[in-house]
Amino acid sequence: MRFFLPFGLAGLALLGVFPAPITSAEAAAPAPARWTVDKAASRVGFRSSFAGGAFVGHFGRWDAAITFDPKNLAASRVAAVIDMASARTGEASRDSALPTADWFNTAKFPRATFVSRSFKSLGNGRYQAVGDLTIRGVKRSVVLPFTLAITGNQAKMQGALKLDRTHFGVGQGQWSSGETVPTAVTVEVAITASRKAAK
Repeated sequence: MRFFLPFGLAGLALLGVFPAPITSAEAAAPAPARWTVDKAASRVGFRSSFAGGAFVGHFGRWDAAITFDPKNLAASRVAAVIDMASARTGEASRDSALPTADWFNTAKFPRATFVSRSFKSLGNGRYQAVGDLTIRGVKRSVVLPFTLAITGNQAKMQGALKLDRTHFGVGQGQWSSGETVPTAVTVEVAITASRKAAK
């Protein structure tokens, strides 16, 4: 049985996932709200294909620590951890292959992480998050475009980005060429969260 650490300061410390420290100037501004993710209404998934047939997958176990305010993007932070062994696509042979050394190699790299470094507003509820994505021990800078709608104390976010899986070592040996499984993979994130009450 795999034990998946929940978030919180202790979980972040044990996993070695730390958002960038807040500067003194950022600390002087009103602190961004902290958000609690509604897991039942949220999803972290991916899209690809095998031999020309499209498929959709998702991760069943993940967590995220979110501190975000559209009016204080400089002090906003997001850190997420994904249990890579929880990937499911609905096809048994594919699902059993994903944790192996050719793909996610979950025995050696059980988790992927994303830690934001900055946010940018594009207007009309559209944003970009720049951060570090680590998969199979390979860390790369990525830009995640997303939309965000906040109504009262509830927020809904949707984002997607395309990755070259080979940049992270995903798909070794016969799978590295992209002939059967494309090297481009689309990662999709849909988050519903509620604002935590101020203490």
